[in-house]
Amino acid sequence: MMRDLWNDRENLFHPAAATDFLAAPSLRRIQLQRLRATVERAYRNVPLTRGRMDALGMKPDDVRTLDDVRRLPFTVKTDLRDTYPYGMFASPMSEVVRLHASSGTTGKPIVVAYTQDDIDVWRNVMVRSFAAAGLGASDIIQNAYGYGLFTGGLGAHYGAEALGATVIPISGGNSERQVMVMRDFGSTAMCCTPSYFTHLIEVAESMGVVWKDIPLRAGIFGAEPWTEGMRKFIQDRTGIRAYDIYGLSEIIGPGVGIECSEQAGLHIFEDHFLLEIVDPKTDAAVPDGGEGELVLTTLSKQAMPMIRYRTHDITRVIAEPCPCGRTIRRIARIGRRSDDMFIIRGVNVFPSQVEAALLAVESTVPHYQIVLTREGGLDQMEVRVEVTADVFGDRVRELETLEAKLAKSVEHTLGIRVGVRLVEPNTIERSQGKAKRVLDKRNG
Repeated sequence: MMRDLWNDRENLFHPAAATDFLAAPSLRRIQLQRLRATVERAYRNVPLTRGRMDALGMKPDDVRTLDDVRRLPFTVKTDLRDTYPYGMFASPMSEVVRLHASSGTTGKPIVVAYTQDDIDVWRNVMVRSFAAAGLGASDIIQNAYGYGLFTGGLGAHYGAEALGATVIPISGGNSERQVMVMRDFGSTAMCCTPSYFTHLIEVAESMGVVWKDIPLRAGIFGAEPWTEGMRKFIQDRTGIRAYDIYGLSEIIGPGVGIECSEQAGLHIFEDHFLLEIVDPKTDAAVPDGGEGELVLTTLSKQAMPMIRYRTHDITRVIAEPCPCGRTIRRIARIGRRSDDMFIIRGVNVFPSQVEAALLAVESTVPHYQIVLTREGGLDQMEVRVEVTADVFGDRVRELETLEAKLAKSVEHTLGIRVGVRLVEPNTIERSQGKAKRVLDKRNG
C-alpha cells in the first residue's frame, strides 16, 4: 500500500513528470496523503521523533491538514550526529540498499539511508531536474560531481541514465583531463560545483581551448551557494547556460529543486518535499515572498524520513506563476546560509555578499578568499582577490586603482570598510568540490 501511494510507476521516469504541472488542489491532496503516511512511519519507527511528538502531546492522527505540519517538532543536523549512525532510520537494515555520508570533518559524519523505493524517487526527481534544464536523451552529460559517500555523483549519474542521456562518470579532479574529455567526447552538459567549473574555464583557456568549438551548452551547478554574478561570469566566458540545482544529503541529495529554462528561481518538487519558510530567530512561519530559513519535510522517504528539517539556507518563496508552466512553487536562489554568517565590528557578513560586490567590478575573476584575524582584541577582515595575468602585469597605479574600486564596492555592500588585497593568478587554492571561501585565523 505504501509503495503504491508514494510511487506513480507509470510516470516515474517521464522527463516531463505530470506532477510538475498538477493543479494546486490535486498537488495538495497528494502532499497531505504523503505527509500523514510519513509522520506515521517516523512516529512508529524513529524514537527521537516519537519522543518529541509525545512531549508535545501530538499523535500522527493529529495531522489533518498541511498546516498541521507547523505543530510538529523540528529536526536539526545535530540530531543526525547525536543518533549516529543508524538512530534516525525508519527501515530495517534488510530493506536499506544504500548508505551515503558526509565527510565528518567537523565531528561524526551524517549517515543517510535509502530503500529501493527511495532510490527510485531520487532517480525520478533527478530526471525531472535535467528535463527542467532542457536536457534529454540526445545529451552527453559529463558528471564531475564526486562519486562515493558524497550524494552528488551517484545522484546525478542514475538520473541522467534514466533520462536516456549518455553519461560520462568522470568524477572530480584531473582538470586537464576533464577539459580533454569535454572536447573529445563532445559533452553537451557538465555537472559539478560552480567554483570548480570556474577553475575548468581557466584550465581550458590555458590549454588553448576555444569554447565555441565545444558543444557544451548547459551546466548543472550546485552543492554550494553562488551568485548571479558568478552565473554571468560563467555564461559570458563560455556561452553555456548555467543552471542552479539544489539538494542536501539529509533530504535526498541533489534533486530537491532546480531552475527551469527561465532561470528565475528553483522549482521544488513539492510532491516529494514539503517546504516552509520560517523566521530563523522566532521559528514563526513567514508568508510567501518573505525571506527566512528553508525548512523541508520529506513526503516519500522511507529509510530516513525527515520531519521539518532546518536547512539553514536563507531564501523566499516566489509566489508568481512561472512562465514555463510548472505549478510546483519556486524559491529564490540560495545565496547564503544562516550558519555561514560571521560578525565583523557588529555587522553581519555573508560570503555571498562579498562575492557579489567583487564580481560587480570588471577585471576580477571569481576566485577569492576571506581571511579573518584578530589584532589587539579586534576582529579584522581581509579579502584576497585574484586578478588575471594581464591585469596583474599592469602598472602599479592601475592595480592600486582596481584595488580601491573593489574595496569601495565591498564597503558599499557591507556597510563597513575592510582590507582588500590583489593576489597573483592561481595563488588561491582551487577546490574539486565545495569552495572554502572563509579562512578563520581568529583562534589560531
